[in-house]
Amino acid sequence: MATEITTPRVRAHQTQNEALLFEISSPGKKAYQLPALDVPAIDASALLGAAYREIPAELPELSEIEIVRHFTRLSTWNYAIDLGMYPLGSCTMKYNPRVNEAVARTEGFAEAHPYRSDALAQGALEVLDLLQQSLIEITGMDAITLQPAAGAHGEMTGIMMIRAWHESKGNARKKIIIPDSAHGTNPATAAICGYAVENLKSNAEGGIDLEALARQVDEDTAGLMITNPSTIGVFESQIAKIAEILHAKGALLYMDGANMNALVGKARPGEFGVDVMHLNLHKTFSTPHGGGGPGSGPVACKAFLEPFLPTPVLARKEDGTKYWEYDRPQSLGRVRAFYGNVGVCLRALAYILANGPEGLRQTTEDAVLNANYLRSKLEDLYELPYKTASLHEVVFSDKNQAAKGVKTGDIAKRLIDYGFHPYTVSFPMIVHGALMIEPTESESLAELDQLVAALRSIAREVEETPELVKTAPHSTRVSRMDEVLAARKPVLRWKPEAK
Repeated sequence: MATEITTPRVRAHQTQNEALLFEISSPGKKAYQLPALDVPAIDASALLGAAYREIPAELPELSEIEIVRHFTRLSTWNYAIDLGMYPLGSCTMKYNPRVNEAVARTEGFAEAHPYRSDALAQGALEVLDLLQQSLIEITGMDAITLQPAAGAHGEMTGIMMIRAWHESKGNARKKIIIPDSAHGTNPATAAICGYAVENLKSNAEGGIDLEALARQVDEDTAGLMITNPSTIGVFESQIAKIAEILHAKGALLYMDGANMNALVGKARPGEFGVDVMHLNLHKTFSTPHGGGGPGSGPVACKAFLEPFLPTPVLARKEDGTKYWEYDRPQSLGRVRAFYGNVGVCLRALAYILANGPEGLRQTTEDAVLNANYLRSKLEDLYELPYKTASLHEVVFSDKNQAAKGVKTGDIAKRLIDYGFHPYTVSFPMIVHGALMIEPTESESLAELDQLVAALRSIAREVEETPELVKTAPHSTRVSRMDEVLAARKPVLRWKPEAK
């Protein structure tokens, strides 16, 4: 049995009827009542012919209140940002202001057809142009496309642009160098774009070894993909020198901008040598995401790469009229249908304008402050593999707890019993047994203190009753599952029990 948990975050376990609708169905029950017909009845079989169903559909029969309670109860089984924090490291799961949703649902935007002529879409084009200019200012780059649908898609677009630029010089080159602290999608992106992937090991501080990089970069190197700050939450302080090493050999620097929540308003990648990068609007600039979408991964670049941007490119005539420009001979062509995920773009612009320059800078400072607060409150109990200063996230390891047979996955599942969504486990791969936590700027001191209390309590449980943690969660409707069996033999639909 689980020990009593008194933290205020814990929600009571609902023991009311958790049966499925079919299981609580009773013949004859209805959720509606219609008046008697005041017109002659129609023979449905004659009207529908072969489409008429002789045998009624086997649908559950329930009252209205039973249906309302059932679906309302199901909604409470899910975790949501409206219920508490998501400490998922690298994912940047922040609160999404409701005003963003209102903006995205404005009739003129929500009902605009993508094939509407440029002349009839000037308002929408003006808004997209404002977002582009805002992102260019934030990143310190020269040009941008909003087409890519997500971060990995943005990576692919950026590396395709690098390849196209090298090809325009007569040699596409053969390899992309990727630090072991980069995001996991980076190697896949480089391979998809036709490059061999060379790994670059991090130094003791979690950064790039400049001497090792200089030895590895040669005339076959197309570029380096770097995540900065890296997946261990460390800013690469030698980034300008890294760019110099690459540029000296004719290679380019690509930056994965997934962690821009640590830089916005404080540092601009274009000013420390980055040639092309993507942004995750659904992370840094506040759009609900997870479960496969929605997302948006704009790609910003320096002027010399601008000719290779995907078409169409948003352009402006001398009279100020905006239009989509297709006649660009060196362009990659389309990388996505239409013009990008416009709904996400609208939410991002609403977020940027609502905060303004000072507000965006404040969000960055608060995100970094929150991560360092958690680090200071937990590093005496959880191993900190890299002592380098943390930015927006902190990465611990389960080294101390593993001595008792408890791993990061066990701690994460036990955290569910305390009312929190788990942190990111087992990533980044350069930290064995990682506990990766990113609080973002959304969380208050009270919320952070509750997370700290929960993790400190779990650390004590590991010492005193490790089996309690190893068998967690205990307060959920479904206990720990056989994850291998669930993956190989998933139950995807309800079946009635055999009688």
